[in-house]
Amino acid sequence: MTQDFRPFWRRWLPEAILIVAIVFAINWWQTRNAARGPVPALEGTTLSGEPFNIEQYRGRPTIIHFWASWCPICRAEQDAIDAVAKDHQVMTIAMQSGDEPTVQGYLDDNKLAFKVLNDRKGEIANRFGVTGVPTSFVVDSKGEIRFVERGYTTNWGLRLRLWLAENT
Repeated sequence: MTQDFRPFWRRWLPEAILIVAIVFAINWWQTRNAARGPVPALEGTTLSGEPFNIEQYRGRPTIIHFWASWCPICRAEQDAIDAVAKDHQVMTIAMQSGDEPTVQGYLDDNKLAFKVLNDRKGEIANRFGVTGVPTSFVVDSKGEIRFVERGYTTNWGLRLRLWLAENT
């Protein structure tokens, strides 16, 4: 019986690199049509009645997060978005989730406090090239999109991307 006495990392490192490369390739494929470069125009009235224009967020990194009330992955991620929104600039876009009272009811039922623009017809999503939810755009202080993530991400994953957008 022969045993492979190579160190553990030598056996698993190539496979780990392959898995990471596959994850990055999938993310690139899913977000290939998403907006890049300068953030598209974004303005409207939040569910709380406040006027919003993306230009008012310039000067600090920002997350623009697309979600839907009917999306199970969005539900799993909503607490992370809510936590980040407490101490960072976050604007969320409710995609095709109903009229304003319906979306507000969803927020109230789930005790969520993040700001929301309602995109009933998907017009904002089209402008950003969003083809699925959840999708998050991390915008740097100059208004440039630095990261696009589709799918589940964690509180710390969002915070890391915000930090990178501010410090690199």
